[in-house]
Amino acid sequence: MPGGRLTHEDRRSIASGLAEGLGYAEIARRLGRPTSTISREVARNGGPMGYRPDHAHQATGRRARRSRPTPQPELPGAAGAYGRDPEAVRGFVEEFATLMAQTGVPRMAARVLTCLFTTDSGSLTAAELAQLLRVSPASVSKAVGYLEDLDLIRRARDPRTRRERYAVDDDVWLRAWSTSAQKNTLWSDAARQGAEIFDSTTPAGARLEHMGLFFARLGDDMASGPITAAAGENVLTVLAALVHAATPLTAAQLATALGWPPDRVTTALHDAVQHPGLTDPVTVSRTEPGTYTVTARPDRLTNAQREALSRA
Repeated sequence: MPGGRLTHEDRRSIASGLAEGLGYAEIARRLGRPTSTISREVARNGGPMGYRPDHAHQATGRRARRSRPTPQPELPGAAGAYGRDPEAVRGFVEEFATLMAQTGVPRMAARVLTCLFTTDSGSLTAAELAQLLRVSPASVSKAVGYLEDLDLIRRARDPRTRRERYAVDDDVWLRAWSTSAQKNTLWSDAARQGAEIFDSTTPAGARLEHMGLFFARLGDDMASGPITAAAGENVLTVLAALVHAATPLTAAQLATALGWPPDRVTTALHDAVQHPGLTDPVTVSRTEPGTYTVTARPDRLTNAQREALSRA
């Protein structure tokens, strides 16, 4: 009976499926239920890690004995703009928020962010969020503060009501990427400062220096932005050509040797400089104007390692 309430046996099957590591869609398929029914059942009864079938069944019984509940707040845009069942949209919100929470995002922050993403306007007031999520304004405020610190949402004043609205922009993930890259640079600078204080020849200093090198490379790679697979292949080909030649070459010489158009070589050389992670553990550098060669990355080895190698 796909449209009926979940039975005690259904809930035991859900618990068994979660224990096996099955996804909501597979559990729903086995029970002949909508995926949203399973995700909503798990979300309101402790989540994937805390779901208990007996407790869930008893809690459902208690809710059924209560007086008629007030109408559930509809997700803004669910019935009209989405063209879907509001319950299906609500189930998606809970399921997606659960997925985000499993990656380390606080549960309430994940629910707030998912709600903002699933509205056409991309913005909601604190009161709307509290009503939609059925939580206190204080819970919303704490979640909003967390998301603002990550630069994932912004505040905007509604000129009509003068109320603050919380919004997500289309470039939210690009801004979050940039913020993360900047934080990696801060980690690198702090670790390198520590390496100087403790001396990189000591275990603690060497550990801090390695940490600084790691976050420096990570920050450089993130700050330079993404690159296509084809562009990455061009970089590696130019790199292989310079290694094989074992002597500095101009872009024109590389183009002739590779049989490429000059602009393809120029772009590949530019990408090699902008994306040092692609050429690690070596780097493409200029020996003189217009001439390129390959050298070891200066940040791949610590000071102590370079000194030891020079003595070998």
